[in-house]
Amino acid sequence: MASSFSLAPCLLFLLFFFFIVNGAAQSQSSSLDFVYNGFNRTEKNFTLKGATFIKPSGALKLTNRSRDVIGHAFYPDPINLLKSSNNISSFSTSFVFSIIPSGSDGGGYGLAFLLSPSTDLQGADSGHYLGILNSTNDGDGSNHIFAVEFDTVNGLNEGKSSEGNHVGININSMDSVATEPASYYVNDTDKKEEVNLDSGHIQAWIDYADGVVNVTVAPLFLDKPMRPLMSKKIELSGVVTNSMYVGFSASTGEERSSHYILGWSFCINGTARQLNLSILPVPPIETDSSSLHTGFKVLIAGLAVILLVFGAWLIRLLYRRKMKPEDLEDWELDYPHRFRYKDLYTSTKGFKVSEVIGVGGFATVYKGVLATNGNEVAVKKIVQSLTQGMREFAAEIESLGRLKHKNLVNLQGWCKHKNDLLLVYDYIPNGSLDSLLFHPPDNFVLSWDQRFNILKGIAAGLLYLHEEWEKVVIHRDVKASNVLIDADMNGRLGDFGLARLYDHGKNSHTTSVVGTIGYLAPELTRTGKASTASDVFAYGVLLLEVACGKRPIRPANSQSSDHFILMDWVFECYQAGQILDAVDPRMNSVYVVEEVELVLRLGLFCSHPRPEARPTMRQVTRYLSRDDPLPIVDDWAAPDSSRFSDISPRFLEIVSTDTIRSSCRSSSVGYISSSSIQAGR
Repeated sequence: MASSFSLAPCLLFLLFFFFIVNGAAQSQSSSLDFVYNGFNRTEKNFTLKGATFIKPSGALKLTNRSRDVIGHAFYPDPINLLKSSNNISSFSTSFVFSIIPSGSDGGGYGLAFLLSPSTDLQGADSGHYLGILNSTNDGDGSNHIFAVEFDTVNGLNEGKSSEGNHVGININSMDSVATEPASYYVNDTDKKEEVNLDSGHIQAWIDYADGVVNVTVAPLFLDKPMRPLMSKKIELSGVVTNSMYVGFSASTGEERSSHYILGWSFCINGTARQLNLSILPVPPIETDSSSLHTGFKVLIAGLAVILLVFGAWLIRLLYRRKMKPEDLEDWELDYPHRFRYKDLYTSTKGFKVSEVIGVGGFATVYKGVLATNGNEVAVKKIVQSLTQGMREFAAEIESLGRLKHKNLVNLQGWCKHKNDLLLVYDYIPNGSLDSLLFHPPDNFVLSWDQRFNILKGIAAGLLYLHEEWEKVVIHRDVKASNVLIDADMNGRLGDFGLARLYDHGKNSHTTSVVGTIGYLAPELTRTGKASTASDVFAYGVLLLEVACGKRPIRPANSQSSDHFILMDWVFECYQAGQILDAVDPRMNSVYVVEEVELVLRLGLFCSHPRPEARPTMRQVTRYLSRDDPLPIVDDWAAPDSSRFSDISPRFLEIVSTDTIRSSCRSSSVGYISSSSIQAGR
């Protein structure tokens, strides 16, 4: 009895300690406070879907003015608003948006601030549904959606009425539970002033506390009105879950607008911090040629030419003794930050040989340290005198300059000075995947977990290029030497010098055979026509290369008269029921068998000889995450024929594993660490 009695205080103390710690953890998990005065230097990478991307100015562009497009942008981390079953944390947000219609007849459809249990709003429709819901799930309580819409188009189908230029509060439906014409109260009176949502920059404030939602709007640089436009009692305990995402959604339809978020502040259990309106980015001027009369367009063009000529003459007059001016070409006007040449010259110690970290056929790459902020960068210096060098310089700026994804190499900016063309990238400290696989530092071997994580990252990057950006981007040179490994051992795809862009729903018109032997899809040797499927083929080869630790192809040499082709060898192992025999022996069998088998089989699937039989990158990511089972396909290759039957033995003898391109350009990426520069890559 005495022993039992002595345990009671200890148990009470442990229970008390548990509740204290648990309460503190819940309190910490439900606290969040951030402010973004523009999005070009955010500390976190936002989750961007659909047509959404961040402009070089820092403006977050949700949609362009194409028809029926959707854009989503979410804060990347989930939030927890639930304090108990019937108790919701207060939250507050303010943001500045701009809606630019496609012409004088107006645009659409608007944007919405929303809380959602997922960043993946699959099946959402454009138009009146604002990229949030569709006709089948509209009104379904299992949506767990809270939204405040800023709508610019009249009407919803089937009798659901809403006026254009209005603000509405929505719960699991696009049929608002409260709606008001966009306006604000003047000086806490009953007098209202209209706010045109698609005219100028608009501020919005949304506050939730004690079961009441307050929504306020006003033109930019006007203080927050004392009286909210809408105040609606709404109990969110049945709407939000313990893991929600906060962000924005927008869409277009028959009517079209560009939708921008210029700044955003958000806080849980407090008041959102005030935005610094004076430093917010400004959206570019967008015009619609159909809305301008021909005479007016001619007048504007004439005035623009006069102003440009006068400006160029004035600049030459003022600076001709100090520096030689650089003429801007059309492709230079809408791309990332342009660095000053002298800053790059200083950062690389005058492009000193000791700072070289990479060499390619048309480029030398230097490590630099920017004097302005101390950041390490990689400066790729391209020889302009060669036509191909100029084409690739423009191609990398056009494609990579506007792409933003954590698994792509970030282009910070560029410079053109006399005969020097320079691209400035993030410095990637761990070099290329090729160097870590085949020329690693002493006693270093990539673990299976690291390899699997790198492969999943590159798959996510290719999915973004193929389906999630505003255009389709075909990389055309996916390979291990173009995969760079950052400080956290994440894979980042680089070298966009061969990339091509085209609109979604269209077909690629590329006809030149470019790429790297061993990664070239069979159809390229016949038609030269690159596609997303040819990128998938190259990614399939990469899967096999990483899992097996062997290069895709090895020509015959003095030690062996046979050409070694990795895919054929893996397929033979697969047919013999011994696919694990292909695994890189340097891992000493330390790997997850199911994952290794998945990668090897998926590598064969992606490298199917017929392009129409290969999976898409979206399917690939689902296979890698185990969301879908990998199908069993038995016709990957004929057992008695090589997948490279279209490539002659003589061709293999003369090319090694380097790049074959119409210009004979080297495949060197050039912005990786010096450890990855090896002969015979």
